[in-house]
Amino acid sequence: MSGILELLNSDLGKQIIGGVSQETNQPADKTANVVSMALPLLMGAMKRNAKTPEGAAGLMGALNNKHDGSILDNLGGFFGGGVNEEAKQDGLGILGHVLGGSQNNVVSALSNKSGVDTDNVMKILTVVAPIVLGYLGKQKKQQSVSDQSGIGNLLGGLLGGGNQPEEPKQQSLIESILDGDNDGSVIDDVAGMVLGGKRGGGGLLGGLFGN
Repeated sequence: MSGILELLNSDLGKQIIGGVSQETNQPADKTANVVSMALPLLMGAMKRNAKTPEGAAGLMGALNNKHDGSILDNLGGFFGGGVNEEAKQDGLGILGHVLGGSQNNVVSALSNKSGVDTDNVMKILTVVAPIVLGYLGKQKKQQSVSDQSGIGNLLGGLLGGGNQPEEPKQQSLIESILDGDNDGSVIDDVAGMVLGGKRGGGGLLGGLFGN
């Protein structure tokens, strides 16, 4: 079972979906669908960036400092009273750094597949981005990743990289979305590989979140 699926299918995952849904005023089922598709894309983008020494060093620096996982210990405080402006700016900064010129491609692909308009997809991503880095930071601690070479392996594991023959294809699919070279069905393929099944009419996470 992949790390992403474990996260989404946990009480913590349900708390994240509920908080993001409330913050963005989007239905929980649509929020869950956007988040379930966004997580592998964000982690795949991080993995691509971490292939360069500069990208890996930047990610390690973020995980060693601000995004060490502590955000997950107080999600109630993060969401309580609304996500503050500092956190939103942090999220925008993360998205800009991680996605770079691929940001519009990713937002458009997620919007087209989820039926959520691009403005609200962006709002969801902005709130989720610090949580994703926090989750990665916590996993880094738990798995004692201490050097830049281990970051790619960590991300591969969280993306379900234990199934090694599928990993290059999976990353290639993710990068095709990042590069805007896809027809929309690629997201289905990514979700199927990472989360273990094709998206159905009730939404991939219908069983997880009871929509």
